[in-house]
Amino acid sequence: MEKMPEVTDQPDKPEQKEKNSFDVKTELSKLPKKPGVYIMHDSADTILYVGKAVNLHNRVRSYFRANIGRGPAIDQMVRQIAYFEYIVTDSELEALVLENNLIKENRPKYNTMLVDDKTYPYIKVTVGEPYPRLVFCRTMKKDKSRYFGPFTSGDAVRNTIELLNRMFMLRDCSRNLPCDAGKDRPCLNYHMKRCCAPCIKGNVSEEEYRSRIECVLSFLSGDHKSVVDMLTERMDKASEELDFEAAARDRDLIRDVISVTEKQKMSESIGENRDILGIAKEEENPDADAVIQTFYVRDGRLIGREHFYMTHVGSVPKSEILSDFIRQFYAGTPFIPKQIMLPEDLDDRAVIEEWLTSVKGQKVTLEVPIRGQKSKLVALAEENAALILGKDRERLKREEGRTIGAVREIASLIGIEKADRMEAYDISNISGFANVGSMVVYEKGRPKRSDYRKFSIKTVSGPNDYACMHEVLTRRFEHGLEEKKELEEENRTEEYSKFAKFPDLILMDGGKGQVNIALEVLGELGLSIPVAGMVKDDDHRTRGLYYNNIEVPIDTRSEGFMLITRIQDEAHRFAIEYHRSQRSAAQTKSILDEIPGVGPARRKALMRTFASVDEIKKADVAELVKVPEIDSRAAQQIYEFFHSC
Repeated sequence: MEKMPEVTDQPDKPEQKEKNSFDVKTELSKLPKKPGVYIMHDSADTILYVGKAVNLHNRVRSYFRANIGRGPAIDQMVRQIAYFEYIVTDSELEALVLENNLIKENRPKYNTMLVDDKTYPYIKVTVGEPYPRLVFCRTMKKDKSRYFGPFTSGDAVRNTIELLNRMFMLRDCSRNLPCDAGKDRPCLNYHMKRCCAPCIKGNVSEEEYRSRIECVLSFLSGDHKSVVDMLTERMDKASEELDFEAAARDRDLIRDVISVTEKQKMSESIGENRDILGIAKEEENPDADAVIQTFYVRDGRLIGREHFYMTHVGSVPKSEILSDFIRQFYAGTPFIPKQIMLPEDLDDRAVIEEWLTSVKGQKVTLEVPIRGQKSKLVALAEENAALILGKDRERLKREEGRTIGAVREIASLIGIEKADRMEAYDISNISGFANVGSMVVYEKGRPKRSDYRKFSIKTVSGPNDYACMHEVLTRRFEHGLEEKKELEEENRTEEYSKFAKFPDLILMDGGKGQVNIALEVLGELGLSIPVAGMVKDDDHRTRGLYYNNIEVPIDTRSEGFMLITRIQDEAHRFAIEYHRSQRSAAQTKSILDEIPGVGPARRKALMRTFASVDEIKKADVAELVKVPEIDSRAAQQIYEFFHSC
């Protein structure tokens, strides 16, 4: 068994010690000169960064020295470090494995992260069954089945399975054969001549069916020629027997096989199973992400490609980004090729090769090709990564215009410093019934749905939108002031609160009246926040902003105007959605929940049994007592409720 990493005497966490009791200089002097993993925490005990080191003493101390060229992201992280802890390991390989696990579990803010949560599809051949099947799956298990892949396209895998089932007339059902043979009728596939129907007793022997599976295994292993030869022979035989329908089916299958084969062809000089990586990054932009392009080569054929984003790269060198990608990506995929080709060498190449070899159980190498076909393939991967990054840059530029650019336009339009966080409010009711309020939040021009809030009006009855809005705003900002006070007392930040984060701009669904209500509430609470009204025209379309007692004209073709329209529509949608749910619940309750002896369980049972409340009214006691959860006493009460004078 592998020896587990040794856990050191770790420093106490902030809640276990007095404030500011962690002395960095003292703790740095205690660091051992051994390999291990270090974990940086902030004052709220959040993990900021996880790293590995050959020498913990040297590596961790380097963060707290004046270091020119370290990068703004690392400098920002260091300013937030309240304390650190570490775990000593026996080797750098153990440290790498432990670092991967901790990063995956905690997803620290300042680690370079792979933006990917996908699992890749495989074709599973259940060779352990008497009558095997082809199954689409996304995980490899240690069972008696054979797996082919991974593939990058789920649709391609499904199409291949469908093609092979059709070609070799394999079953795609989940019946337990041969035990269930003869128990049920054969399915439609048998009648359509798409399945040889092993579910019919004696229709096809295990040996004959197994020969079909052997052809499938040959095809999936890359031996397409024998499959084409077999289909050609069968087509010729059908033609000689004047079975032109069967011959046409075989002709179409040959065309499909050749098509699949051509799509997979690639120069044999690139070898067997390899992954080819390329990377692109905006060097002049320290805040940009990086793109990793991967080519998947299996059995000498290019089966697909995929690109991935690495976040928080900052000024991290490309070699380090590639190292982070390899460790995070291959820790989560069940298939590791024998060789991974890279555009540049890695500082920790030897330890990563050792780790990959231990995971795969076979020798895995990292290669940086200098010339020849391999070098051209790596250059092609790099070119593709650069193209993706370029397209993404243009997309982000357009998106920035719709969001951050629009926010700046709105702030400039009404003359405020910023409008990074905007809150919009709306009231919804029908003639004063089920009054509700909504609050939607936009940060940097994008909706922040986790901060949306719903308000069920408690103090207002009847159609009085102004009074309803007064209650909503009062409750919202009173909660915020209370939470701010609690946060200050506990020395925590606004991110741990629901209401303490106040907006830069309040947007009201309406004009002068709604704006004045908001200003009145803010004045009562001693707050100073800009308030603007989103004014609509006679056709109920957004027209402009009402601010400081005047309607500010806006270019209706501008991004700022379109953002205001989106915010107003979203506030209205959110309010109506909540009002609809409240109204539906109230209507159901008003009719059935007033019946003595009928609670939520009996109400649901009644609604499941009868099509409507009118049907319940028409039912007699004998019909009602047949309903689950309804006994004779409850049935009598329901009947009397609807039929009493």
